[in-house]
Amino acid sequence: MKYKNIETNTIHAGKLIDETFGALSTPIYQTSTYTFTNTEQGSARFNGDEQGYIYGRLGNPTVRELEMRMAALEGTEDAAALGSGMGAVSATLFALLNAGDHIIASDALYGCTYALLEHKCKALGIEVSFVDGRNEMAIRSAIKPNTKVLYVETPINPNMVCIDLDMIARVGRNAGIKTVVDNTFMSPVLQQPAKHGIDLIIHSATKYLNGHGDVIAGIVCGAADMIEHIKLTTLKDMGAVISPHDAWLIIRGLKTLHIRVERHCQNAEVVSQFLEQHGSVKQVFYPGLESHEGHALIGKQMKAAGGVIAFEMHGNFDNAVKFMDQLQMCKRAVSLGDAETLIQHPASMTHSPYEPEQRRAAGISDTLIRLSVGLEHVDDILADLKQALALAYEDIARVG
Repeated sequence: MKYKNIETNTIHAGKLIDETFGALSTPIYQTSTYTFTNTEQGSARFNGDEQGYIYGRLGNPTVRELEMRMAALEGTEDAAALGSGMGAVSATLFALLNAGDHIIASDALYGCTYALLEHKCKALGIEVSFVDGRNEMAIRSAIKPNTKVLYVETPINPNMVCIDLDMIARVGRNAGIKTVVDNTFMSPVLQQPAKHGIDLIIHSATKYLNGHGDVIAGIVCGAADMIEHIKLTTLKDMGAVISPHDAWLIIRGLKTLHIRVERHCQNAEVVSQFLEQHGSVKQVFYPGLESHEGHALIGKQMKAAGGVIAFEMHGNFDNAVKFMDQLQMCKRAVSLGDAETLIQHPASMTHSPYEPEQRRAAGISDTLIRLSVGLEHVDDILADLKQALALAYEDIARVG
């Protein structure tokens, strides 16, 4: 059953009833295979004549509940859970693309997604065009007769560029191509791309959906026929399978998703304003600020700006590194959406697969910092940032 408000849906929507024992908490079906009453039943399940589980790589009741919950939250017909966010990206793209096909992607992306497109897809004979995802004319101009997919993130990792989902859906629909959006930074609490006409929505469930830094997982949501195609081809044959225990941890995380995201947003709003006013910070990229061009999309497609901030420091690479190394409470770590505040340096970490000129073209400078604002008291987050910024320029010549 689906409810009117997402606060209720994060707890109840898509939940399966344990008819055997009436367990409130979802059972973990920790089994690799399933038994059949007789050979005829086994044959019927393999042939698709009877519904039921066969083998853990092909389905699991705990995993199925996670899929149903995510489909309910994203407002899609179905969903597939996978072993990682990149498993979700890879399974989705390779289910939609073959040698000779063409994909258009935004010119800034998560580093591993970029590497998959730039290196593996091209090596397999798939054409790739990177364009400014904000520019409708640039996207339209890039469309070819063999274009099959339009892929974007919004906000983009790591520079927080926001893309108009209505425009992306319209372009895709008019051209007869599938649209795919990575919704990791927002979560379905803040943004539901399917409501804007997007075909497939991807999440790194490692991030906000789980929220506790102890799971690697991915989700793709969409129409039932597309999800079935992904499950029966690339998920089944490439095997990026999520474990039942990890699925259970994400189900548990979903119960607090709304209140966690609310606190992330509140803290990030305060931190972004502090950074924008700090003399050592050159520019802040956060849609919650009126100075950010994506601010206009809040209320249109985003309920709030989220918990991730990017900011560019004055100076050079050494200043950025010294700032990072002086932090005490904020953890130097990739990933985002955890209870802890996490901070990373994209040019040397998550986006190192880019060549230097490609990083610059994507707006990823040597002094760009990505900050995932956590659930700590905001005053403690600010205190740590203040002391690290104060030390970032000691004994280093300030530039710019």
